[in-house]
Amino acid sequence: MIKKVAIITNGGDCPGLNAVIRAIVKTAETNGVETYGYIEGYKGLLNNNYVKLESKGKASGLLHRGGTVIGTSNSTNLFNYKTEENGEVVYKDMSDVAVQNVKDAGFDCVFTLGGDGTQKSARDFGVKGLNIIGIPKTIDNDVNHSEITFGYNTAVSVASDALDRLHSTAESHHRIMILEVMGRYAGWIALESAIAGGADVALIPEIPYDINKVADKINSRRKEGKDFSIVVVSEGAKPIDGEMIVKKVVDGGKGLDNIRLGGIGEKVASDLEELIGLEARNTVLGYVQRGGTPTAFDRVLATKYGAKAMELALEGKFGTLVTLKNGKLGYVELEKVIGKNKEVGARSGGTDSTSIKTVQMDDDLVKVARDLDISLGD
Repeated sequence: MIKKVAIITNGGDCPGLNAVIRAIVKTAETNGVETYGYIEGYKGLLNNNYVKLESKGKASGLLHRGGTVIGTSNSTNLFNYKTEENGEVVYKDMSDVAVQNVKDAGFDCVFTLGGDGTQKSARDFGVKGLNIIGIPKTIDNDVNHSEITFGYNTAVSVASDALDRLHSTAESHHRIMILEVMGRYAGWIALESAIAGGADVALIPEIPYDINKVADKINSRRKEGKDFSIVVVSEGAKPIDGEMIVKKVVDGGKGLDNIRLGGIGEKVASDLEELIGLEARNTVLGYVQRGGTPTAFDRVLATKYGAKAMELALEGKFGTLVTLKNGKLGYVELEKVIGKNKEVGARSGGTDSTSIKTVQMDDDLVKVARDLDISLGD
């Protein structure tokens, strides 16, 4: 029987993480199970650093709070862990240490709250003998087998609000206003916020754009007497003759979170200004999208995910990821979530074998965008 469980929040912070923690704790307490939280994601497994979570203690008052009370890390891959030996940076497999720490602590199950990279490591720890249940977390909404992930609705709401504010400046100054939003390999935030915020152009990673087609769209608006336009750009968008713009490479590309994007919005602004002659200004929304209070939708969604995860643990359904499909909660094996990326310890994200949910051309959002004459740059 399940008596003692632990929670890990890993990867970037996300609105709704605390709501998931709260739901797991309260469902666990209802069933006589103790809950603990590892501090700073997978790093906590290695450092054997965890705290007790109780609804009348550390897990109290979490529903509306952004971020995560147990901290997180988006640069820790314990299968390829950055350390220093003799003054030199080396990468070592520290996963066995983490596995032993979990077993020594007596945890019957570990809940991993995170996206593609987090769940890849979760599956790998499952292979090494840990009881794992994953919960999909990413504002990019790109975890496979999940209809929608918590935090995404909040991110889209923040982006839509920003577009509302940019509209007035664009119209007042007769400018092209570009909003760069998150979305490394998937353009869900850009596409949905463009629809919600009345943008004229949405550029996403799945559709390499032709800047001349974007210019044509803006010029057609000028002929209609509209001397301003709004463009939403995913950080991972790229021109048909180019690649994603990398802002910084850390440690020569080794480890996690080592290739940092940034700059596509500025490029689009510069290119359009040169082609069209209107002033163009770029706004990078950045971390504002992932911070602060979650929307009511995300609070409910996160709570549902957390409660379902604890239910699966009580049923002994380990090595799984909680899912939401057709509005119904369920689960899928982590083996299916990671797709072809089966090698234990292999990097996740940006590889040919990575299995993430990207925008498909037959998706309703794409069809609606085209119906509304929002240019996708193709």
